[in-house]
Amino acid sequence: MKMNQMVQYLKQLSGKVNTSMYASIQDQSNPHHISMLRQMQKEIKMKNTLEVPLNELRVVVFDLETTGFYPNKGDAILSIGAVKVTGETIEQETFYSLVQSNTAPSEEVTELTGIKVEDLEDAPPLSEVLAQFYKFIKGHTLVAHHAKHEQAFMQHATWSLMRANFDHRIVDTSFLIRIADPELKGFQLEECCTNCGVEVKDRHHALGDAKMTAELWCHYLKKIQEMGFSNLREVYERLARMG
Repeated sequence: MKMNQMVQYLKQLSGKVNTSMYASIQDQSNPHHISMLRQMQKEIKMKNTLEVPLNELRVVVFDLETTGFYPNKGDAILSIGAVKVTGETIEQETFYSLVQSNTAPSEEVTELTGIKVEDLEDAPPLSEVLAQFYKFIKGHTLVAHHAKHEQAFMQHATWSLMRANFDHRIVDTSFLIRIADPELKGFQLEECCTNCGVEVKDRHHALGDAKMTAELWCHYLKKIQEMGFSNLREVYERLARMG
């Protein structure tokens, strides 16, 4: 697909597109990064993580701080934080990076996250951060709290910069919470953490939120195993029955 055709196609998909952003896709795309991602996608398709025992399942718990909620309308990723978890064990290996952005965070976002426009001036561009993040996560299953937000931005960024779909499986922590703690009505991260005794620390910092989400994941992973669940396939089957 030629560049101008792709821009028009993306306009039709998103309804509102920053044309200058898409005009720079060709310059930002790195053949090595694209090749790495496609190889990773092949490996993902060969894995059957749904059958891996939960106490052996390797995941990467991650969080994004963004300028807003709508990547197709120009909102941008400001930072990415992640931590690796095997079963119920949080590993020491972490990932964190600010992201260079042409979109200055609003006063509300700066107040919430502490990220200022000057913090982003010397940060690496999203193309580089995304490539490094993919190297970190490899083909592992991802975990996020309110995962639709993270999924939307990862899909948008991966397509925009690497011209590829975002194929990693993302498991939302709420999947486990709905099964193990069905009476819990609120799903805000701090509420869930307080409910199960996880310290709320460094809230709205991508790595801080990722670490809290990892503790939340481990807490509920233990609970659903005590309930008799042994793998993700059984989790998805129960959720389908719950409706």
